[in-house]
Amino acid sequence: MAILIAEDNAIQRQYLAQLYTARFPEYGPVVSVSTGDEAVSCARSAPPDLIVLDIQMPGKNGIQAAREIWSAHPQARILFWSQFKDEIYLRELSKCMPPDTVYGYLLKTATEEQLISAARAVLIDEQCWIDREIRGLTSRAVHSSTALTDTEYEALIDIALGLTDNTIARRRFLSRRGVQNRLSALYAKLGVDNEEAELSGHLGGPNATGQVFNARNRAVLVALLRGLINAAELAREAEELKRWLAANRP
Repeated sequence: MAILIAEDNAIQRQYLAQLYTARFPEYGPVVSVSTGDEAVSCARSAPPDLIVLDIQMPGKNGIQAAREIWSAHPQARILFWSQFKDEIYLRELSKCMPPDTVYGYLLKTATEEQLISAARAVLIDEQCWIDREIRGLTSRAVHSSTALTDTEYEALIDIALGLTDNTIARRRFLSRRGVQNRLSALYAKLGVDNEEAELSGHLGGPNATGQVFNARNRAVLVALLRGLINAAELAREAEELKRWLAANRP
């Protein structure tokens, strides 16, 4: 039994290892790795008492690693330690978390005492510990009226990558009408339709010039501001798209 730390930044990895070795000696040794793949391998071979996962790591990110770890050990206690408070990660986390799991989510702006408190809550007190800066985001990421469905999220990724309706239809095995229905549902969920209606009302009258926003571009902006997409995850999606294009050339 041990504390496992997965963090690709060597300085942060060493800092956490030293801190938890000093403050939780009864749960030693502290084992540290630099990738999500290594974290999964270690957790499968000898399940630790606590796993600290960075969200953004080369290869397998923290959420992907957690999904595999929880698949093998649903009771594993994981503390996510991240510089990101993006809704995309909270959304993915809510989808892979086993019922009644004890976990924590802490931002890298946290103080040393917060790092200790979060680890103690998850490891010893068996209580979830969520950074106060993301509690509201957690609720929005899982509430049915604001959270994106899988198909709505796919539509968001497709337009963020710049795909046309025809290409989306080919990639997702949809008709053009099916693509448009998905996009309409996405725009409604992100509030783009309401924004357009309100602005059109303010700018209406004999001099009105028609539509104010390009709905596609506006949806991407709203998603970026909400943290539903970010550069790191879009880069991953761009690689997936590149592979799909190579395999599906006309």
